[in-house]
Amino acid sequence: MVNENDDVFELTLHRDVAAKVRAKELEDWFYTPEVKEHFFNPKNLLKDPSELKDFKFNGYGSVGSPACGDKLDLWIVVDPSTEKIVDCKFKTFGCASAIASTSVLTVMVTENGGMSIADALKIKPQDIVKRLGDLPKRKFHCSVLGDKALRVAINDYFRRTNQHERIIVDGAQVIDTVLKVTDKDIEEAVLEGAHDFESVQKKTKVGVHDKSCIPKVIELINFYTKKYYG
Repeated sequence: MVNENDDVFELTLHRDVAAKVRAKELEDWFYTPEVKEHFFNPKNLLKDPSELKDFKFNGYGSVGSPACGDKLDLWIVVDPSTEKIVDCKFKTFGCASAIASTSVLTVMVTENGGMSIADALKIKPQDIVKRLGDLPKRKFHCSVLGDKALRVAINDYFRRTNQHERIIVDGAQVIDTVLKVTDKDIEEAVLEGAHDFESVQKKTKVGVHDKSCIPKVIELINFYTKKYYG
């Protein structure tokens, strides 16, 4: 014989368990005061492209794609005499975590007179998350975006100052052995709209000195264009 009271008790128990699970999920998505501050009041955000006219940057990094989700552009000013990053601007297409992570990163590398390139290259996503007081686990990847863009910008600074031997290649295939342009650089250029060799070369300078890599570059351009654009 079915006991109605038992059914009510079991239903109430299921509801309580579900409520606790939901509460835990919401707790995991809560943002810290630091994240909220950098989202609502982002530091060093480039609000108008015209600001770049007077911004004398010597390093630029771009990662991601609006078509895939988050995209981030980062500009740095390095003092050649001290090799410290004395200024930094960013523009991003992304969520609150992406904006906050990049905002706090720009503060980290420019505060107290600027961070040296050597120390900036040691920054890890975990350092960014720690400075923000934590991020929801599902948003941790947003801190990686700024870290990657900073490394790309520093490599760009090395290229602009003819310090090609200092370019750091991590997990990528070097295509241009002189300028250390990688397959990832070419992929990023294609994602940014460069779909022929001349456009990619304009963005990356690939093949300017190492002419032997040009056939491989064209092959990669065709591959990535077909992959992303059909």
